[in-house]
Amino acid sequence: MPSPLPVGSLLVVGFDGTEATPRLKQLIQKEQIGGVILFSRNIRSPKQVATLTATLHKWAGDRGLLIGIDQEGGRVQRLPKPFTQWPPVSRLGVSHSHDLAYRLGEAIARELLAVGINLDFAPVLDVGTATKNPIIGDRAFSHDPVVVAELGLAFIVGLHDQGVIACGKHFPGHGDTSVDSHKALPVVGANADTLLERELKPFRHAIENRLAAIMTAHVRYPSLDPEWPATLSPAILTTLLRRTLGFDGVIFTDDLEMKGITEHWAPEVAAVQAVKAGADVLLICKDANVQDAVLEGLRRAAADGTLTRARIEQSLARLDRLKAQFLRAKHKTPAATVIGCAEHQALAHDLAKQTAKA
Repeated sequence: MPSPLPVGSLLVVGFDGTEATPRLKQLIQKEQIGGVILFSRNIRSPKQVATLTATLHKWAGDRGLLIGIDQEGGRVQRLPKPFTQWPPVSRLGVSHSHDLAYRLGEAIARELLAVGINLDFAPVLDVGTATKNPIIGDRAFSHDPVVVAELGLAFIVGLHDQGVIACGKHFPGHGDTSVDSHKALPVVGANADTLLERELKPFRHAIENRLAAIMTAHVRYPSLDPEWPATLSPAILTTLLRRTLGFDGVIFTDDLEMKGITEHWAPEVAAVQAVKAGADVLLICKDANVQDAVLEGLRRAAADGTLTRARIEQSLARLDRLKAQFLRAKHKTPAATVIGCAEHQALAHDLAKQTAKA
């Protein structure tokens, strides 16, 4: 009888506090979780976060560990001063500078690597369609899908060239919503042709140019799937993203603790459905009890055949490829020389200056 598969590898977890905990050690070494996500609550200083990530990497050993963060610029950047504080990427949409978008991705990557972070849940590839969107807004490069596609790819290449994983989000597009999926489940009523020509254009362009990872949206698109939101939809994740668009990188869910999911499904139920639908990695960003429930739900689903061995092995293989490609990057530059350095401060100023002139 084959040995059980390490379903914990399908999880990326968040935690409270600024130090590595015994629980994290157990999750990394016993459950073999795929990664950890950091938030502002986990960060006091460059030295502290570098010490934290070094401990987590040591616990993972040769298996490797994804350590991710949302570092987009603007109102979604988790790293405080003295890390460089970046303007929102919507300003790039005004200047439409591919060079600045590349340099922004490159600079963010350098500061992340300096403190042991190898995964950026960025860029936002959503098209800023809805002017009153409460969650995307100036996180989008532009309301023009061509501009989003071009600048998004430049940002991605900047991250990738430095050895940081870029994760484009929120597939298949969160820009045309008036509801925050942290609070409820949005619905996008656009027809399939509109979605293909508008929302999907930036994702298609990035996929064609070797985007390594994508994050799903907790949003319903009835024209694509009348039953499930994207995170839980086989029609969207497998038929559209995998088969039609040809994406074979890693699919991350957005946080399964968001109310767009939990108001309709228990997280452990949603987790199994997400993997069935085609997701590879499940984000559980805070609650330890939810993380434990999801782990147990995945074990049961693997044992009773709800999740087939072949399906789990697909995701594990994609994760192994991602780690092999990117986790070779090391801390080449001491944190003190790169974090908030004069070059990066000048770039942040230049971003604002270019926008003001445009």
